[in-house]
This record gives sequence, structure tokens and C-alpha cells, in this order.
Amino acid sequence: MSRRVIQLFVGLVLYGVGCAMTVEAGLGVDPWTVLAEGLSIHTGIGIGWIANILGFFVLLLWIPLRQKPGVGTIANILLVGTSMQVALWVFPPISGVVAQFAVLLGGIVTVAIASGLYIGAHFGPGPRDGLMTGMHKRLGWPIWTCRALVELTVLGIGWLLGGTVGIGTVLFAFLIGPLVHIALPLLDTRRTTPSAERAPDPATPVGSPSNN
Repeated sequence: MSRRVIQLFVGLVLYGVGCAMTVEAGLGVDPWTVLAEGLSIHTGIGIGWIANILGFFVLLLWIPLRQKPGVGTIANILLVGTSMQVALWVFPPISGVVAQFAVLLGGIVTVAIASGLYIGAHFGPGPRDGLMTGMHKRLGWPIWTCRALVELTVLGIGWLLGGTVGIGTVLFAFLIGPLVHIALPLLDTRRTTPSAERAPDPATPVGSPSNN
């Protein structure tokens, strides 16, 4: 349990840092950060704080979808945007195309590792992921359709509001899935070890699911 809690919090903080890196690179960001950036321009509120507010409003959409948040869902709303905002205050300005691409790619990799950490902790999905799965369960649409519909809508609104859409947005879309696919099995706290397969816990009855 202690490992799971630490992994959750480290993952959420790193997720915000990774998003901040993509913002600082200035080459384009993921759809939800495009929306946060656009809203930040028009409200004067920091991008990270907007990300927290968006997470709260997305959570409200869970109600008609009958989704139930977990500890990780609430922590996601509180920590990702906050760590993003702090990182944006701390990071120095970046200049030069090479440096921009380096920071962009570093941010995408950081977000992938962070996703593996917090998803692998198994404390509940983030508000945006829960929205996709909730739509899938209630509407019967494929997950990819739900994600595409939501993220294209968010991206379009964010772009109209002045959020940064560019090569970074494209790279994020193409790279994040494969990178998370690599990171998650390595960081999954429920991954079965060979020793566990050979010697099952005697306290767990045969045929009962593990409580890890």
C-alpha cells in the first residue's frame, strides 16, 4: 500500500511537470492543455489552475454517466494542475529549435512515465480517462471513438481560444500511446511475479481474486 500511495503521488506530480515542459517548449501541446492554455489567455488564470478547474468540471460529467471516482481521481484533480503551475513558475524560458524539441520530447516521455506510475498504482482513473470509459459503458461506443470525439472537441475549442496547436500536438498524439504501453507493465503494482506464480499466498483461498 505504501508503494502504491507513493507511486500515485509521484506519478501525478510528474504528469504536471511533463505537461509544463510541453508548454514551455512552445511547439504545441496535448488537447486538454490546449484548452487550458486558451482559457488561461482569456481569464488571466494560470494554466495549471485552469487544468485543476477543468478536472473538477469533467468530474461533474461523471454523474450522468454513473461513474464513481476513486482516491486517485480526486488526487489527479488537485495535484496535476498544481505541479504544472509550479513547474511553469520555475522553468526558465527556452530558446532555439533544438532546445524546444528536446524539452518537448522530454515532456512527452515524462508524461508517459507518469501515466504508468499513477495508472499502475490502481487508485482510480483520472477525470478525463473516466469520462471516456463512462461514455463507453453508457453509450456503447468504442473507447477510441469516445476519446477522439472528446479530444477533437476540446482541441478545437482550445485552438479557437488561442491555445498552442502545432507539431508538438501531433507528436504527443502519436507517441503517448506507445510510450504508455511500454511504461505501464513495468510500473503496474499488480503485475504478477514468477515467485508469486510458484508460491501463491496461503492466506488467499484458491479461486479468490487477489486484493493487492
